[in-house]
Amino acid sequence: MPDRSSHTANNPSHPAPPSSVLALTAPVAMGYIPLGAVFGFLFVQAGGHWSLAWLSSLLIYAGAAQYMMIPMLAAGMPLAAIALATLVVNLRHIFYGLSLLERLPPSRLLRGYLAFALTDETYSILTTLPASTPPRQMALLALLNHGWWMLGTALGALIGSQARLTLAGLDFVLAALFAVLTVEQWRSRRNATPVWVALAAYALAYPVAPQHALVLAIALSLAAGFWLAEKSHADD
Repeated sequence: MPDRSSHTANNPSHPAPPSSVLALTAPVAMGYIPLGAVFGFLFVQAGGHWSLAWLSSLLIYAGAAQYMMIPMLAAGMPLAAIALATLVVNLRHIFYGLSLLERLPPSRLLRGYLAFALTDETYSILTTLPASTPPRQMALLALLNHGWWMLGTALGALIGSQARLTLAGLDFVLAALFAVLTVEQWRSRRNATPVWVALAAYALAYPVAPQHALVLAIALSLAAGFWLAEKSHADD
C-alpha cells in the first residue's frame, strides 16, 4: 500500500502544508532585530531615553519613519511636521490593507491590529500564504514580527545607554532582508513581472529625481500595477 504522505508530496494537486508561523518569521527576525537595535541605539545616542525608543516601536512601529524622526526630534521640529512626514512615508500601507481587505480577521480587535502591524515585510509574507490561512494565524505572524522589532529596539537602546559603539554597515541588513523576501515572493508566485516593473521604475526615477527616486519609483510601480490589472481583466 503506497504511503499517503509521499503521494501528497509528489502530487502537485496536494500542496505541502504551510510552514509554522515561527519559521515564516525567522527571516524577518534576522533583519528586524539588528535594524531595531540600530534604531534604539541611534535614538539614545541622539539624547532620547531608552524607554521612549521602545515605546515608539510599540506604538508607532514604522521602521523608516522611526529612523527619519531621530534627526527631526533632535532638531526640535514640531510633532505635527513629524506626523505629516510619517504619513507620507507610510502612505503605501493603505494599498497593502486594501489588497488584503477580504482576508482580514472578522474580529475588530484582530482586524485593527493587523492593519496597524502591516509592514512591508509582514505584507510580503502574508501574500505568499494560501487563501485558506486562518486569520488568527495571520495576526500571530504580524504580532511576532512586531515583537522582533521591539526586541531589537530594546537591546539597541539599552546598549546605547551604556556604551558608545559603532554600528556602521548594519544598515545593509534591510536591503538583504528585502532581497530574501523578493526571492520568496518569486518562488511562491513564479512570476517575475513585479521584479522587472520595480527595477524599470527605479531606473526611470533615479535620473529624474535622485533624492526622491524611491518615492517616484513606488508611484510608477503602483501605476504599472493598476495598468497590468486592468489589462488582465480586459483580456479575460
